[in-house]
Amino acid sequence: MNGGRWWALLRHYATPRVDLPLAVALILLMGIALANLHSAAAGNLNLVLSQAARFAVGLAGMWVVSRIPPRTLRQWTPWLFAGALLLLALVPLFGTGRSGRHWLNLGVVYVQPSEFLKLLVPMVVAALLHHRALPPRWIEIGGSALLIGMPTGLILLQPDLGTALLVAVSGAFVLFLAGIAWWKIVLASVLAAASAPLGWLFLRDYQRDRLRTFLDPEGDPLGAGWNIIQSKIAVGSGGLDGKGWGQGTQSRLEFLPEHTTDFILAVFAEEFGWIGIVLLLALCLFIVGRCLWIAAMARDTWSRLVAGTIGLAFSVYVLVNGGMVAGLLPVVGVPMPLLSFGGTSAVTLLLGFGVVMSIHAHRKFMG
Repeated sequence: MNGGRWWALLRHYATPRVDLPLAVALILLMGIALANLHSAAAGNLNLVLSQAARFAVGLAGMWVVSRIPPRTLRQWTPWLFAGALLLLALVPLFGTGRSGRHWLNLGVVYVQPSEFLKLLVPMVVAALLHHRALPPRWIEIGGSALLIGMPTGLILLQPDLGTALLVAVSGAFVLFLAGIAWWKIVLASVLAAASAPLGWLFLRDYQRDRLRTFLDPEGDPLGAGWNIIQSKIAVGSGGLDGKGWGQGTQSRLEFLPEHTTDFILAVFAEEFGWIGIVLLLALCLFIVGRCLWIAAMARDTWSRLVAGTIGLAFSVYVLVNGGMVAGLLPVVGVPMPLLSFGGTSAVTLLLGFGVVMSIHAHRKFMG
């Protein structure tokens, strides 16, 4: 190997792998999240420090992953997917949770295995399609459906309908980016719509109540409709520029439920108003756009599919939580990415962005 090649490899491994624009946007979003959590938790510094520690773990993981070549990540993907499936299969047996079994108690921390599948499902589906001609044929679509269906079914058993749908959507995004024919997308949509009445029969009572409440929240304002009504009051009372940081009343007076998790965006809307929400969504849009740009610059199929899907999936998380908080979608327990209090979700998201950074950093060394 000549000296120029050695010098190129030395520079390659000495160069930081973190994509600066994406990293700055994520750190800014996490800073906003900690400030908002401080207000939502009425100044509970322990809660803020706990989330900050989780962000630190996620950032460390993001940095480590960003230094691993995409080829290595692709080779590890089947094993990581199998391990996550095993953990997921243990949840119905040994898991814990308030409205089902969602978490595994590992002694030191609680882990929600379904969150890992939001990242690993698109990675494993992209690995299946990597060496195959695109757009995918029926055999590849069938294999992808099996890989998506296994974790989705296990998550439904917990039960966790919201996360199951997000995992399925993340896998479907890979097929979409792989160039699946539009008539196949329409066919799948028609079949899904036709099976909706059958799906209703398998919903739990509380899940049916959520759908009924979404259609008529005022029908039970002090019961099932309370969450949506109070959330809309918080969002509406923020007005144009909000009440100011720490001045929100819906969370501090305990009217707004789950104000540090599922409905934390309502706290932000009340305190920073329409202007704050627009700026927050613009920051999220930049993150999505950066992921899609990195996907467009990628040099291989797996990298393009994974980077694009992580960006699109992030946008879906934001839209679903925002729609839920505004009363435009049913309450399905989907947190606002990086803004809501939670460890597994935040760490998994940051690991996913580490994969995106790895794809961008190693693009010149991929053939």
